[in-house]
Amino acid sequence: MKNWWKGSVIYQIYPRSFLDTTGNGIGDIKGITKNLDYISKLGVDAIWLSPVFTSPMNDMGYDVSHYTDIDPLFGSLEDFDEMVKKSHELNLKVVIDQVLSHSSDQLPFFKESRTSKDSEKSDWYVWADSKEDGSPPNNWLSVFGGPAWEWEPLRGQYYLHNFLPSQPDFNFHNVKVQSWLLERSRFWLERGVDGFRLDTVNYYFHDKKLRSNPPSSINYKNPPTNPRDLQDQRHAINQTENLKFLEKYRSLLDEFQETTSVGEVGDNHRALEIMNDYTNGNKRLHMAYSFDLLGSRFTASHIKNTVEGFFSKSDESWPCWSFSNHDVTRHVSRWNSSASDNKSFAKLTGAILMSLRGSVCLYQGEELGQTETELKFNELTDPPGIRFWPANKGRDGCRTPMTWNSTLNNAGFSESKPWLPVKKRQQENSVNLQIKSKDSVLSFYSNFLIFRKLNASLVDGSIDFKFIDERILFYIRIKNNAPIGCIFNLSKEEIILSYRNIILLKDSPSQKLQTDHDTLKLFGNGFGFFKIKPDFLLQLKN
Repeated sequence: MKNWWKGSVIYQIYPRSFLDTTGNGIGDIKGITKNLDYISKLGVDAIWLSPVFTSPMNDMGYDVSHYTDIDPLFGSLEDFDEMVKKSHELNLKVVIDQVLSHSSDQLPFFKESRTSKDSEKSDWYVWADSKEDGSPPNNWLSVFGGPAWEWEPLRGQYYLHNFLPSQPDFNFHNVKVQSWLLERSRFWLERGVDGFRLDTVNYYFHDKKLRSNPPSSINYKNPPTNPRDLQDQRHAINQTENLKFLEKYRSLLDEFQETTSVGEVGDNHRALEIMNDYTNGNKRLHMAYSFDLLGSRFTASHIKNTVEGFFSKSDESWPCWSFSNHDVTRHVSRWNSSASDNKSFAKLTGAILMSLRGSVCLYQGEELGQTETELKFNELTDPPGIRFWPANKGRDGCRTPMTWNSTLNNAGFSESKPWLPVKKRQQENSVNLQIKSKDSVLSFYSNFLIFRKLNASLVDGSIDFKFIDERILFYIRIKNNAPIGCIFNLSKEEIILSYRNIILLKDSPSQKLQTDHDTLKLFGNGFGFFKIKPDFLLQLKN
């Protein structure tokens, strides 16, 4: 199906934490294959796998040492092929991570590059001389803390690493590097995958002149945990050369039918603009996402400004929105500070996400209303969590294992001690406790996905925000002259509105909503979906 990705719902699988079939406490590819029926019945269109490639796992697979093989922790290429085959039998597309901006320092090319300035791979990574005083060539800082430069005594130069020192950055100014990485992606396309999630897609190129980054224009109320946030990453990343490479990447994808790409844009200053540029037209990425809806702000104006801000530059670009993923605190914990009613809040936020204009990415466990796991310091594995504890507890809390059956050890994830612990609060959200309950978060997600597919306006229709009150998020989705009004109460308060010429959609998902003649009452976390007539009225009632 052409353009299947536009308005699609993608289910992100974190393989280490999905299902362990070998008993080593780590999820694997056979575990994914075993539970693909569960994902299919949920009603999504595709799955996205975080990295399963050969890796020393210093950054849980985002440090690749072999780009065309599966790490033994996860299985084999044969296991991968079987997973792809079964996914396609269930009409699920398969999207996999591609980590192109950097590699593991265990990749043979880097081992060769670090030994000599005259080796064949000498310029495959970013090398620079020190300043006269021996310090790094500029002020660039690492996402994981400290300078983004590491001294290599064998070569007598610094190399660039935007993440861990064991994750050296490729030199994309070298066209041989580009060609080699494109061929690694071709390998997986020929193996049957339907597309890629491109990790740190705006990090590929660096400023050739190695100019220092200017200070950030953001006025922080409190100093950020990582001083890198005090810089505008104008020169370390976000270079215009990226666009030419993305066109090459799109050309590769277009050689194969029905493929897609979604890029991760990490930037504190101009992420929406970059997302739009990277997906504009049909020669670059298909979709992109940023962290604008993965942060701490959950207000009507922020959601409105983010979505409108993305489409303001070009209506031809396409986003992929998410509220949770493997890099951030789960949104049910991040936004629901009172935690008084996680179930209704999970349904509210799910309804918002799945009705925004754009494609949607759901993170495993999100459909269960899963919350962030509180971990002790000695339970951590994540480098930034260990470095910045306790101000930043890292990403382990959102990566704990999927909870399948509350009656089994480790909630059915593994028969052995899992790589991250399964705790009581997460076990209480297990699949077995929700799958037969009509009122569960899981049932809500499944029903909403059916509702969404039956209403084309919610899949790829236009969006028109109507600001009423900071507590209320209200917008209209429309396609084929079938406008659907979407209203959400983001507060815990009861809100009463007057309305005219809006009709509650039959069999539409709703929560904590009452209508009586010309009065619409929304209780805390309430929402509903309506047919909208041209002369409709919806306003706060005095």
